[in-house]
Amino acid sequence: MLVLLMQHLLEKIEHRPFPLPARPWIMTQVWHDLLFAHWPIAPEQIRPLLPAPLELDLFEGSAWAGVVPFHMSGICGRGLPPIPGCRAFPELNVRTYVRYNGIPGVYFFSLDADSSLGVWGARMTYSLPYFKARMAVKNDGDRIIYNSSRLGAQAEFKASYRPTSPPEQRKAGSLEHFLTDRYCLYTVSRRGEAVRRAVIHHLPWPLQNAEAAIAVNTVAAAAGISLPQTPPILHFSKRLEVLVWWPERL
Repeated sequence: MLVLLMQHLLEKIEHRPFPLPARPWIMTQVWHDLLFAHWPIAPEQIRPLLPAPLELDLFEGSAWAGVVPFHMSGICGRGLPPIPGCRAFPELNVRTYVRYNGIPGVYFFSLDADSSLGVWGARMTYSLPYFKARMAVKNDGDRIIYNSSRLGAQAEFKASYRPTSPPEQRKAGSLEHFLTDRYCLYTVSRRGEAVRRAVIHHLPWPLQNAEAAIAVNTVAAAAGISLPQTPPILHFSKRLEVLVWWPERL
């Protein structure tokens, strides 16, 4: 039933920066209570952390590092029943923004998830740097209380956050649009000879301004990123339905 309901997403594609793949999508996901926390980073600091084939994507000369906590539901393969233990779980990612052959996307330094099966599956199929973590997400009115602690590593995130404005779509060319309007992710093999792109599709982001009290944030440092002491730029999105494609070798 969810697979059929998600087909409506394909009725609106004009906002995409590049066409959808000709092959069918393979997975549905629903993302909830996302916080986008972004910091400007000097390109020379973050460029050495990227695989050589990828081009760092800049906004007005600056690179950006993002820490994004949220939780997922509705995780289901096309034509398959939901997998126990892998249908819904929290996730936390550390990311930056890149291009390959002119197509903008996301590069993940790490992804923490509270699902052993989800971590294993994403590592095996998408070659993504997923890690198992103990995670808890609670609602306190309109405020989200989020805690994550990666197993066997000094990589924690503890924060509470909430939206502070009504949702709206941000204009193309704005910083908010640059930081969030991404429709694929890139991975690169250890030897650097194979670049893969995994496409996603969703409707334009319903973004809200946000406030956050971040008590602990060591996930970026665990990836080798030194965040500035300035407060992050914050945005929130309550819910987003997503279609996912199989990764393609480029």
